[in-house]
Amino acid sequence: MRKGVAMSAANIEVLTIGRSGVDIYPLQTGVGLEEVTSFGKFLGGSPTNIAVAAARLGHTSAAITGVGDDPFGRFVRMEMRRLGVSDEFVVENKDFNTPVTFCEIFPPDDFPLYFYREPSAPDLQLRPEDIPTEAVKNAKVFSLSGTGLSVEPSRSAHLHALNIRNKQGWTIADLDYRPMFWASEEEASTHIGSVLEHVNVAVGNRDECRIAVGEVEPDRAADALLERGVELAIVKQGPKGTLAKTADERIEVPVTAVETVNGLGAGDSFGGSLAHALIMGWDFPKAIQFASTAGAIVVSRLECSTAMPVESEVFDLIAKNPGSAPVVEARR
Repeated sequence: MRKGVAMSAANIEVLTIGRSGVDIYPLQTGVGLEEVTSFGKFLGGSPTNIAVAAARLGHTSAAITGVGDDPFGRFVRMEMRRLGVSDEFVVENKDFNTPVTFCEIFPPDDFPLYFYREPSAPDLQLRPEDIPTEAVKNAKVFSLSGTGLSVEPSRSAHLHALNIRNKQGWTIADLDYRPMFWASEEEASTHIGSVLEHVNVAVGNRDECRIAVGEVEPDRAADALLERGVELAIVKQGPKGTLAKTADERIEVPVTAVETVNGLGAGDSFGGSLAHALIMGWDFPKAIQFASTAGAIVVSRLECSTAMPVESEVFDLIAKNPGSAPVVEARR
């Protein structure tokens, strides 16, 4: 059953594939879930929230994902549409419930996540026949998450989409390694590493790069990603900012200083904002700075999907933080 926001496959600019669900955020911070008395309910799932971030920045966007035949599944689809993301490619699964994720909030740097996705989740039941061929071919940006490769049939669906895509346009891998989704690190390394030849942009933190290419040191990790066929390698370094490399440039972007409320969702904002910058044709230093600053804005807010900034907010914060200007070195 597929229905929702009417959007031609030829007109979708940003298309994501992977997780969706409901994020349950505590409205009290600094205490464990056992002490929390009230919660907020939000759209969740990194790939879906990347689509939200892109929509917030003015792009037509859609997500290939799955939900259960339940109230939370209806909420996911309603909230996607409300936030400007087409739910045309959402597959309704009657066998598994829409997943729920709880978090704890201990600023500035501790945000544990608790996934309720067992025995499986609808988005992990995506099959090759669920992939919309024309939308995958035509999107200006196609973004996938590493966790979608963790089990079958989702893995085959992702690989099928990448084969259709054939590295056209901007094809982005969010390395997104989360141990609880995988049987072992070795299995994760095999499957996440295998998609690098099919994408032209890879984004990950140091641990995710370790899984994908066996390197933790940022420069070596970026070089290893480039050697695997990626054109733009982005390594997130936490408080040390973001390193990006191409064959010709080395780009470092310092962090944008904000008061941390909730660190979750910054990567989703980064991903959607990077998609925006690439579509706009900005040079890579500007693109990375914009995406990094957009992520910082979400860090300063409690929620994720509804916290995504518009373009003017990002440029206003960049103007207030001259110290976040990119440092660019030629490599040739």
